[in-house]
Amino acid sequence: MIKEYRDNGAYGALLDEYEKAVEELKSVIISINKNQLLTILDTVTKDEDCRSIQTILAHVVQSGYTYAISIRKHMGETISYIDKESLHSTDDYSNALDKMMAYTVKTMEDYPNINLEETDNSKKLITRWGQMYNVDQLLEHAIVHILRHRRQIQRFLLKLE
Repeated sequence: MIKEYRDNGAYGALLDEYEKAVEELKSVIISINKNQLLTILDTVTKDEDCRSIQTILAHVVQSGYTYAISIRKHMGETISYIDKESLHSTDDYSNALDKMMAYTVKTMEDYPNINLEETDNSKKLITRWGQMYNVDQLLEHAIVHILRHRRQIQRFLLKLE
């Protein structure tokens, strides 16, 4: 398969890797049926976002928007975070992931001169959860966030076998 890579340096690399992580997640969830999606697989966790594949995916989609919205807020936009939405099929989640990724790409296109690297803490963005990041770090976190939850879903699927 021939892949076209973005040609805009670190921005392109980050978006390409983010997109790759999303595609890998979508390939894992494609064959999950509704029963598997809704089954509570972790009954002991205190994290409501990690009880079922559905709660994980709802969290992943909302988080993806949160990262992009955090960048927009950092750039001065007055914008609200989105609410988490429980969907009822992996097709719906696949579409939601595509829309989230498109929103992230649009965010970066809207701010082509944003400084990815920032060492001055007073110029870094502060996330909803209180972490201080530069844009590069936030996007790297977003990529790894997808990878971690993809792995978690794969482990859940082993429990369902």
